[in-house]
Amino acid sequence: MKAKPDLSFWKLWNLSFGFFGVQIAYALQSANISRIFATLGADPHNLSFFWILPPLMGILVQPLVGKYSDKTWCRWGRRIPYLFIGATVAVAVMCLLPNAGSFGMAVSTAMVFGLISLMFLDTSINMAMQPFKMLVGDMVNEKQKGLAYSIQSFLCNAGSLVGYLFPIVFTAIGISNIAPEGVIPDSVIYSFYIGALILILCVIYTTAKVKEWNPKEYAEYNGLTEKPKEEENVSMIKLLVNAPKAFWTVGLVQFFCWAAFLYMWNYTNGAVAATAFNAPVENGVMLVASEEYQAAGNWVGVLFAVQAIGSVIWAVVIPQFKSLKMAYIVSLVIGGIGFISTYYIHDQYMLFISFLMIGAAWAAMLALPFTILTNALQGVGHMGTYLGLFNGTICLPQIVAALVGGVVLSVIGTAENGAANQPAMLFVAGILLFVAALLVNVIKANKN
Repeated sequence: MKAKPDLSFWKLWNLSFGFFGVQIAYALQSANISRIFATLGADPHNLSFFWILPPLMGILVQPLVGKYSDKTWCRWGRRIPYLFIGATVAVAVMCLLPNAGSFGMAVSTAMVFGLISLMFLDTSINMAMQPFKMLVGDMVNEKQKGLAYSIQSFLCNAGSLVGYLFPIVFTAIGISNIAPEGVIPDSVIYSFYIGALILILCVIYTTAKVKEWNPKEYAEYNGLTEKPKEEENVSMIKLLVNAPKAFWTVGLVQFFCWAAFLYMWNYTNGAVAATAFNAPVENGVMLVASEEYQAAGNWVGVLFAVQAIGSVIWAVVIPQFKSLKMAYIVSLVIGGIGFISTYYIHDQYMLFISFLMIGAAWAAMLALPFTILTNALQGVGHMGTYLGLFNGTICLPQIVAALVGGVVLSVIGTAENGAANQPAMLFVAGILLFVAALLVNVIKANKN
């Protein structure tokens, strides 16, 4: 097998730069979906069901993108065509989704319109996101892979930072952050518009700067025969059966990590509105059209941005650990403490500490699983398909967590003001990260 060459820092940067734009779109979705559907009239106990679509689309789309991009060889590359198509669709949908309440439709119709738009947005973001992981797996040698995924993690968090802050920045410059009942505020709508513009510009940059290897070069650098027909026809089920132990053991840890973060994305808006902004409650229902609730929605973007900053800082610390497993464990424990602390903190600024700690877990989740897995897959083949299938360990736990979220919220009970006890769901997220930290010890990082 021909050794993959060392790449310059800027070539590694260009491989992942488009991820910055994709992550802005993902951050806007993550920080605002609960706010959007709550504004449209969703009940907090049903809110988690709206979060089934993002991971469901991921578990369906990403393995297919991986499988078919493994076989795609054309003048524009192998992975990049899927990146460009996904980003183009995402841009169109980002201009539609935040307007779900602005077309004069009935509440139920607006909710259906929002769900359909969300489905297409999730599908396209997943289609655009997966090629970046594959490009690193395809073209970066084992020695530089940690650096490459660290760059990807940095760009991911930088994009998140920008996307999370858009609504509060637009509010600060005078764009309205409140709207009639059932209508999404202009601060959120304009955030999606600008995010869509940045996304397409970033993806154009990547497609212009990155030149993928041709089939012969790819085969030489990855120890494969050129276009092996017997490999191309292997089913996904057979690949799963023959997957290295790292695939399954890291996936087990992933299950609890991503369930925890699903609850963060789902319930932070309601939790912060209740604990830090004292949003008004009427007959046990939080008034989502209130100025306090919408202000909390902006502040959630700030908190998620703080989380992204914490993640960038911690990403610098992770390489200092001699053991990847120890780095993983410490990161998840810190994140778990951060989640649990939110239940006891009622000052909006003190929550910065909590979300900086949560950022440590996020940094580990972005970098360490893919470093361990792609090292185990070196020379195995079907890199794209395996990475697409591995996305199931991200999506499946979110689907499960979304399905049981309303039940868990009901079991926890109501808060003192009679509203749903959404702050307690972040406490649950912390417990889930502690479980994940314990399970890191079962990870098998070899190629068998």
